Amino acid sequence: MRRALAALSGLLAGYAALAFAELVSAFVRPEAGPVVAVGSAAIDRTPTPVKDWAIRRFGTDDKLVLQLGILAALAVLAILLGLLAKAHRRTGAAGVLVFGVVGAAAALSRPDSTGATDALPSVAGALTGGLLLYWLAGRPAVTGHLDAAPARRPGGDRPVAADGTVGGPATAREPGWDRRGFLVSATAAAAASTGAGALGRSLNGSRGRDAVAARDQVILPAPGSPATPVPGRAGLRIPGVGPFLTPTEDFYRVDTALVVPRIDATTWRLRLHGKGVTRPVSLSFDDLLRRELIERDITLTCVSNEVGGPYVGNARWIGVRLADLLAECGVTPPSKGGPADQLVARSVDGMTIGSPVDDVMDGRDALLAVGMNGRPLPFEHGFPVRMVVPGLYGYVSACKWIQDIELTTFDAYDPYWVKRDWARRAPVKTQSRIDTPKPFARPRAGTVMVAGVAWAQHRGVRGVEVRVDDGPWQRARLAAEDTVDTWRQWSFPWEATKGGHTLTVRATDGTGQVQTALRTRTVPDGASGRHSVVVTVD
Repeated sequence: MRRALAALSGLLAGYAALAFAELVSAFVRPEAGPVVAVGSAAIDRTPTPVKDWAIRRFGTDDKLVLQLGILAALAVLAILLGLLAKAHRRTGAAGVLVFGVVGAAAALSRPDSTGATDALPSVAGALTGGLLLYWLAGRPAVTGHLDAAPARRPGGDRPVAADGTVGGPATAREPGWDRRGFLVSATAAAAASTGAGALGRSLNGSRGRDAVAARDQVILPAPGSPATPVPGRAGLRIPGVGPFLTPTEDFYRVDTALVVPRIDATTWRLRLHGKGVTRPVSLSFDDLLRRELIERDITLTCVSNEVGGPYVGNARWIGVRLADLLAECGVTPPSKGGPADQLVARSVDGMTIGSPVDDVMDGRDALLAVGMNGRPLPFEHGFPVRMVVPGLYGYVSACKWIQDIELTTFDAYDPYWVKRDWARRAPVKTQSRIDTPKPFARPRAGTVMVAGVAWAQHRGVRGVEVRVDDGPWQRARLAAEDTVDTWRQWSFPWEATKGGHTLTVRATDGTGQVQTALRTRTVPDGASGRHSVVVTVD
């Protein structure tokens, strides 16, 4: 029983540490909490192949899995420290302090760290947990159990002690824990920790509520240059193929933020400065809304998207044309003699993303987006402002929660993902995907509609072909094109015969380049290859 109580004391100490760290983080900033700080540091230091595996395995739940994993590991360590403290109080309590140091170091190492105060939540939590463990492990030893009754001299009334002497104590006590006192103390500690954690979450939530209120008050002005109506035949309405415009709630999300930043648009500022910027500016959200806004349909693709993967989506974006803003600040692209060839965008969470200046100023609809599908950006997709650049993978273009733009050179600075072995420049590769039938489907013999999407942003899709087994490539029917910056749906009526078959698709982009058959992984500049599905026709 004492071993179980020791383990429980460790868990209570860990719980108290996290709860009081949550409370202190409310007075610093939520991102400084130990779980978020350690999780973010783990993401920064995780090898790229492991990150890719996590995204493939868990999708948009990868961050939740990471946080649950951290909590599970902390629970195991807390139990071990509790067992250690049973015999070595000081050592067990010191172990809690060590993990506080780890959390503080992780918080201070983050690129978005605001200074020494970021260490306070971890330090305060560790001190609380360490003191609680020391106290619980040292409960007074005031109870025990009775030894065996001493022997009595035959015919006598007085007890005989174990050493043969007459008399002695009637009972002896073996040291133990005051279980009732421990349970009372443990219950009080759990209640206090729960209260502290709840208060911390409430205070942290109040910050988010201010940001939510500010977003709810945003009214997007009518765009000066609205998007052209989507052609009626752009969406095929074939079961198994999604809508032409992806609903916001279904749009993929891939980023490194464990906690989605909730930024108050009334206090947000964007700074634009750097090499070749003759007129640096600092803009508010209202400053952007007062500028001419343009509205465009643009398909985005994540570089982590495997062949046939789900991390691609098409939305209607509204925002400020980035090239116009750069030109007003005196920026000249390097193709015209400008000194800066890289635009580095910085997020409030410390993420840095580098984009080629020539690409964002070559006439394409590169945006500082403020709206998505007719509404202000959701927090998950970058509110109040994010970058959207058609034709580039997101890791070199789609900075969310942007707050700073610096003009520099590729030789002078490597952004976050480039430091992790991804390519500096990453145009989207021509890709196509079979959405129906699904892999291992069992359609009936006869006409089976094969359909999906193809994309080659900023080049457009000229054609799509389907091959059955090792047969010839056959032309698929393309849906109407919206713009060269959006995907195209396609369909192919297949006269299916009984047996197992492999269906393969390939696309040809607007330049005449056929999608390659060479299969590569996502690193360093996006996956390539052709998507296939295996089906059995009944």
